[in-house]
Amino acid sequence: MRATAPDERPVVLTVAGSDSGGGAGIQADVKTIEATGGFATSVVTSVTAQHTRGVESTHVLPVAEVRAQLDAVFDDFDVRAVKTGMLATAEIVDCVAERARETDVPFVVDPVMVAASGDRLLEPAAEDAYRDLLAAATLVTPNADEAAVLTGIDPDDEADLRRVGERLVADGAEAALVKGGHVDGDPVTDVLVRGAERGNAADGGGGSDGGEGGGTTGREDDGGERDRTVVETVSHERVDTDATHGSGCTLSSSIAARLAGGATLSAAVAGGIDHVARAVRYPLAVGRGPGAVHHTVELRDEGARERTREALVAVRESEPFAAVGESVAVATPYAESPAGVVSAVDDGIAGDNRALESGGDDVGVVFGRETPVVDALLAARERAPTLRVAVTVTHEGDVTTAVDTLGWETVSVEGSDETGDTLADSGMAAGDGTGAPHAVRLGGDESPAVVVVAPDSERLHERLTALVEAADSRREP
Repeated sequence: MRATAPDERPVVLTVAGSDSGGGAGIQADVKTIEATGGFATSVVTSVTAQHTRGVESTHVLPVAEVRAQLDAVFDDFDVRAVKTGMLATAEIVDCVAERARETDVPFVVDPVMVAASGDRLLEPAAEDAYRDLLAAATLVTPNADEAAVLTGIDPDDEADLRRVGERLVADGAEAALVKGGHVDGDPVTDVLVRGAERGNAADGGGGSDGGEGGGTTGREDDGGERDRTVVETVSHERVDTDATHGSGCTLSSSIAARLAGGATLSAAVAGGIDHVARAVRYPLAVGRGPGAVHHTVELRDEGARERTREALVAVRESEPFAAVGESVAVATPYAESPAGVVSAVDDGIAGDNRALESGGDDVGVVFGRETPVVDALLAARERAPTLRVAVTVTHEGDVTTAVDTLGWETVSVEGSDETGDTLADSGMAAGDGTGAPHAVRLGGDESPAVVVVAPDSERLHERLTALVEAADSRREP
């Protein structure tokens, strides 16, 4: 008989409605919680006939059934965090608020009121009932539409988002993450406002640990003390997609799972925002509507690392690379930074390193190393995230001119700015018209180099061959 090795995971409870389409609600919550390291339990508040295009019908469960589910979960599990979504009625909101007051675990409240399709998911009478639940919340995560319902402030800029957060904290919530996705502008800015310890106005009290973009605000009461808030902002580039179904559920679930695992509120919020930003950039093409966010994107990206290593080895051992390649990098399917790109370097470098023998040279396979070829690949992926492979070309022919001859689309990487971020500019508007670069120009005019990029090794080989032939044809006999 074989022994077992139990795996302990922090238990996270989601209290929300069911989405038969799988993109939002309980289904999105469970996928996200499991992908973020938690064990998902659930309390279903309502059943919806729903898909990527909208909500066809809704059946709300009796509050007694909701209460029975809550009792069952808390009776058996050591729940470390709770997130709420669609609560539907005032009676269910009151039931959940009562549990929040009785339970000493983080409560993340996503005040789901209207679906992305515009369908109403909350009875008007339940909007008033939210006041007690928000007062018991660790974090409330409204979007702009929900913020207007909860506070009467219709936000259209960052200052308004901050005012909403301060109002919600003043009304009792420990913190509010006011999401900027429904506010016009690029980048998207989310504002986290959280309460700080009360302090005497004369000595300044409290303080900010929000880092860049953080700060404290306050108002004095009759006793000369100040109710303080700490404000932090997180900005990220807007993604050009309509496939945002489930984004709010994914964000709040990701934050709750991180809190259950012991993360601070600031770290949980930052991690959750990164998670949903990637989930939106790599959506799931399902259904006849715009699609759904990729709830398990981080888990699947992590699972692709070994295959990505193998792809790098295959490229290095190929004839085209042996003939003209100098350095190579391969990205995981959802890579957003050097942490998701593997490159080949001299063996013995510390890090995620495995020995590889190719062409008699001992090299190491390393994720997370910042090199020119890695920078080039990431710059190209900003234009076309389907690009996975990059090779720096060394050849006696004039490869830079050959790129022009082939009419390839390019991106130019001139270096890094003061923060270390890669500076990339779009190059030619030629090529196949898809907007996906074929190559990256490195180093400007003084020391030009060419990095060929492609979605896979087969197309990489085709492009390397075409480039070498074009470069050779320009050499003097």
